[in-house]
Amino acid sequence: MLKIRWFRGQWLHITFARVVLYVVMLALVAFTVLPLVYLVCTAFKPLDELFLYPPRFFVSNPTTKNFSDLVVSLGSSTVPFTRYAFNSIVITAAIVLCTVIVSALGAYSLVKFNPPGGRFIFNLILIALSFSAHVTKIPSYMVVNGLGLINTYGALILPSIAVAYNIFLLKQFVEQFPDELIEAARIDGAGEFRIFIQMVIPALKPALATLVVFSFVNNWNDYFSPLIYVTSQAMKTLPLALQTIGGGAAGMSVGRAGAVAAASFLMTCPTVIIFTIMQGKVMETMTYSGIKG
Repeated sequence: MLKIRWFRGQWLHITFARVVLYVVMLALVAFTVLPLVYLVCTAFKPLDELFLYPPRFFVSNPTTKNFSDLVVSLGSSTVPFTRYAFNSIVITAAIVLCTVIVSALGAYSLVKFNPPGGRFIFNLILIALSFSAHVTKIPSYMVVNGLGLINTYGALILPSIAVAYNIFLLKQFVEQFPDELIEAARIDGAGEFRIFIQMVIPALKPALATLVVFSFVNNWNDYFSPLIYVTSQAMKTLPLALQTIGGGAAGMSVGRAGAVAAASFLMTCPTVIIFTIMQGKVMETMTYSGIKG
């Protein structure tokens, strides 16, 4: 065993088993990140490198032409590429914001106010978890169509706000928040809204961060909802518009292969950025309520 003086005078004990463990973990991390590295390299490959056989992992002559080809492929005289990007950003941001607010308020109300029929409502939430999201698309479409929201932002935002799993996730956190703290705040004259904002929300940060990541990833990459709720070209989002680059994977032309690679890169970047920002909270244990005894 080897001992090395470490941070603030602490001793680091290095054993053979620990070295093997670190080597294996580093190898797994490198193996996991390989798809992302390949995605980045492919996005900047010129066409001659995209069709090399055997394929080359890293790019030799990086180019940004693939991104300009993407803009040209999706752009037109009536609907530019920026319109698709704008739709995706607005819809995803609105869904994430609204679902965080609705889920937090719903979970807090169910747990701390014990409304009549609260257990029945929670049982309905549990039942909803057993259904695939695609199963509910037909009744959702009927409701959206009945409200006259087809081809509007509302059709893409409203059905995705109240998600059963999101409320279930936050409910597990709210249950761990001590009732004594809420009662003490009420005795001191704090209103319910102030208690919720200044006391409960900080305790829900790990769950809220996880909720933001899940909601963003699911809705940013959602292809099916715009497909059924939108018929206007101007209302399409990026995932739906990107499918039209080459008429689908089977009909993709050689000249647009670079645009497809650039599109995959652009669709993946926001999710990686969001997770990188939120990873500190996401990685916290789901049993930690933020209250230290």
